[in-house]
Amino acid sequence: MERRTLLRVAVVGTAAAAFGGASWREAFAAGAQPGPSPYGPLEPVNPSGLMLPKGFTSRVVARTGQKVAGTAYTWHPAPDGGACFADGTGWIYVSNSEVPATGGVGAVRFASDGKIVGAYRTLANTNVNCAGGATPWQTWLSCEEVDRGYVYETDPFGVKAAIRRPAMGRFKHEACASDPDRKVIYLTEDVPDGCLYRFKPTVWGDLSSGTLEVMVGATSQTSGPVTWKPVPDPDGSPTATRNQVSGAKRFNGGEGCYYAAGVCWFTTKGDNRVWAYDAATSTISLTYDDSLVNGTPPLTGVDNVTRSSGGDLFVAEDGGNMEICIITPNGIVAPFLRVPNQSGSEITGPAFNPAGNRFYFSSQRGTSGTSGGGITYEVTGPFRR
Repeated sequence: MERRTLLRVAVVGTAAAAFGGASWREAFAAGAQPGPSPYGPLEPVNPSGLMLPKGFTSRVVARTGQKVAGTAYTWHPAPDGGACFADGTGWIYVSNSEVPATGGVGAVRFASDGKIVGAYRTLANTNVNCAGGATPWQTWLSCEEVDRGYVYETDPFGVKAAIRRPAMGRFKHEACASDPDRKVIYLTEDVPDGCLYRFKPTVWGDLSSGTLEVMVGATSQTSGPVTWKPVPDPDGSPTATRNQVSGAKRFNGGEGCYYAAGVCWFTTKGDNRVWAYDAATSTISLTYDDSLVNGTPPLTGVDNVTRSSGGDLFVAEDGGNMEICIITPNGIVAPFLRVPNQSGSEITGPAFNPAGNRFYFSSQRGTSGTSGGGITYEVTGPFRR
């Protein structure tokens, strides 16, 4: 069936249950559509340089090349994927560095009142660390976005040394998401004919060995059942992992990936889509496609994705008009924030702290448009929980 025909009838389907039932099925009969944000319109630019809804405030947490306030750590270039981890009554935000040869991961530690109390490196001298994902055992998986790149398992607390995890496959990694219910980790691949993978560790909690699988289905398929098959050679040489399994489903530039409530959401930048994989039924569906939007799409250049405890998806733009947009459980797509005057950058690393009342992200290249211009922000306010 042709792509457009499939898209017109695609629904989120069983993924709806994770967002609140029938409202999702009704809302996505033609895909998520623009509408009024539950947070209201964006206010004028604030002192931090952001446009936010009424009731929200922001601050700059770190700038590339400058020491994080009150610490000896110089914030890394090109901040990218990130996540938060509970740390006693406080929390830690980790951030990748998407530069060649000297990439890695940095971290900022916060006290319970939000005060910065530390910053440090947890991984150094790796290659183009783009996104990644948190594990249930409190580690951060940092992914290299280069041909035959590795996944590194890092310690957000800065105590244990990072460990390379080749069993998770060598390819142009983007993001990953842990599914503790099925004891697998999903991984996206950032190439125009990339795949969606899942890694099944031999022992859950130990990533030293396991089976790498690839999703199998028609490349044109946008809804319905899919299957998985093992990748014979996760090392990816001489044959790339995406070309080893006949019938592997292709995705146009895999980006962000996030798992919650039985669903793995992932994005593809080449066609501006947000996908949902229902793990219980092994089916896929579309949550958003900008080509199906009535009027001007509010969300373009889809990239990193996260989810609030209230069920809203927060999707960052690489390009577009530098917004983070929300997709609500009733199928509304709307801007949540905008970063004006930074058109040469992209938004990266969206993540909530454990309490869900503080939100972190970066403008990877800031106002300079270079890897040395990165800015990491914190937004505080009445998030829906």
